[in-house]
Amino acid sequence: MIIRFVTDRMKSGFSVITPMLGICFWILANPNILVSSECCPFCSAASQTLRQEILSMDAVAIGRLETNGQTDVDGSADFKIEKVLLGGKLIKVDQSIAASYFGPGKSAKKFLLLGVDPTKLLWSSPLPLSVDAEKYVEAIQKLPESQVERLEFFQKYFEHADSLLARDSYDEFALAPYSDVLLLKDKMDREKLLKWVQDTSKSPDRKRLYFTMLAICGKPEDAKLFESMIRSENPEARAGLDALIAAYLTLKGENGIELVKEQFFDNAQSQYADIYSAVMALRFHGTEANILPKEAITGAMHRLLERPDLADLVIPDLARWSDWSQIDKVCELFEKATDDNNWVRVPVINYLRACPLPEAKEKLIQLEKIDPKSVQRAKTFFPIPSPAAPKKPDTSSIRLPIGIQRTLVVEGNRKSIRFASLGNSLALSQLAQAHSFAENAKTLTLPFATTPIDRKLNLWAPFVVLVIATILFAMILWNIATSGGIVAKLMLRRYSLAAGR
Repeated sequence: MIIRFVTDRMKSGFSVITPMLGICFWILANPNILVSSECCPFCSAASQTLRQEILSMDAVAIGRLETNGQTDVDGSADFKIEKVLLGGKLIKVDQSIAASYFGPGKSAKKFLLLGVDPTKLLWSSPLPLSVDAEKYVEAIQKLPESQVERLEFFQKYFEHADSLLARDSYDEFALAPYSDVLLLKDKMDREKLLKWVQDTSKSPDRKRLYFTMLAICGKPEDAKLFESMIRSENPEARAGLDALIAAYLTLKGENGIELVKEQFFDNAQSQYADIYSAVMALRFHGTEANILPKEAITGAMHRLLERPDLADLVIPDLARWSDWSQIDKVCELFEKATDDNNWVRVPVINYLRACPLPEAKEKLIQLEKIDPKSVQRAKTFFPIPSPAAPKKPDTSSIRLPIGIQRTLVVEGNRKSIRFASLGNSLALSQLAQAHSFAENAKTLTLPFATTPIDRKLNLWAPFVVLVIATILFAMILWNIATSGGIVAKLMLRRYSLAAGR
């Protein structure tokens, strides 16, 4: 995507600086790009849960705002502790503490107080709690060690009126291993989930979670509902389309691919975002799941090779899955590429570089004569693509909508703390990844929420940032030196004045 964006504008001279600068900031603002692409391609955002925050603190309490006659507080206020949830040796009931606070001088609500550093407690901004939220916070302190039992508790709050509880319960599922969610199958409320996915007021991220759960606890007839939603012309009814398609294919199996081809790949009126969602769903099934035959998936993706403006979406996948049946077709795309779709050339070169067949090496030599710059670009910015790694076992982590935030994962007594980059900026939106389906046992494995903690760094991303930054700096200096613009004139004037002295 980055290469397409830049190469499409290279002929505009100095104007390329603006998009290049934007790209640098975009990459740096999305640290999850620096991690390998093992994370879920459907991930969006998940924040740290209340349970995790509490575990990472030295002192936790529930207290009330102490009024001192001020109408509004702008900076700091005192709070009297009413309940101590953690750190009984550091704080006591009826003790007053000072914390950063901005709001009305009077409040009937209670507040969650979080403090760190046992030598001199530092308190974060107090979190106001509703009556239900207060009970919730106290309850999560007493939950059993069993992750499944905890999830059973949290799923009761999915659509709670208090947005804090609804979001926190969602995030708990987003961070849970799929193997634990799978064990919750018999305790999921299928009827509620079906109702929620049909509610057009629900956010796409919520629907992705519910589609994932329905793929676990749903029935074969639910595929009919999913099909009607996919065919709907109402965008709100198709929110979270990538997740919807993946869930539909999970329940429908290979027969469901015909709908994807008809509705998106063969439909000239289909929007780019919808086509991309369908590709993401198939990509997930081809990379992670064991439900659809690989030949059926690649066969569907071959349809997009007939559309030069979209072919670059699927060529990397064909290389990843070692589908070398399209050598002649991708070479044709390279030869016939125009200024409007020349971005397809780099994926074609990478496809041929990955292909082990002698024919591919011969084609590569021929294409280099046509456009040596594209070949050089592919070799400079991309390593030789390698086939997909063997699929992970069914106990692999689930990946739910989680996103562009960094979260602390605290283990046990807090002696071991690791940073997890939660999310993937490549996703338009996320589903639930379906993983495996054993027909006899009627067991569905659909990874859906968490991002694995330990992942290898992808050094290509920082390298690209460095190269772009270097080119950008050089172009700025060249422009100053040669344009005769105002900056150059000011520098010349300053030099002349200095020489006159």
